[in-house]
Amino acid sequence: MGLKERISDDIKLAMKAQDKIRLETVRNIKKVILEKESAIRPSGQESLTEEQEIEIVVQLAKQRRDSIAQYQQAGRTDLANQETQELTILEEYLPKQLSDDEISQIIETIISQTGATSTQEMGKVIGTAMQQLKGKADGKKVQEMVKAKLGGE
Repeated sequence: MGLKERISDDIKLAMKAQDKIRLETVRNIKKVILEKESAIRPSGQESLTEEQEIEIVVQLAKQRRDSIAQYQQAGRTDLANQETQELTILEEYLPKQLSDDEISQIIETIISQTGATSTQEMGKVIGTAMQQLKGKADGKKVQEMVKAKLGGE
């Protein structure tokens, strides 16, 4: 079952359970997917690939993480809590997140493959790492780990 079908089923379940936050979050995912699909139709592509759908959920999760940080800085714990609940729901649709050790091993492999030795070469390491880790690791975490490994603390 594709992500779009799973989301449709989850909307029905959330409606039956009267779970307002889950319903709003899942409807938002569906809305963004439908908007993206209508945007790509002129190029001849009828629907999104699974990778493109996951990319949408990754972006929505990133937005929630950013909002949580901003709300916490502003002292709005009520809004931060709601965003946290939405983030938890979004993460259900993402591939299993890798542990720090797994991310570290992948980054070390990429560094040895690219021959990067300094922070000036971070770009090529991060680019390759993000292609391999898309949806499986947070971009900020990957960037921080690459910087630490290339000696740029």
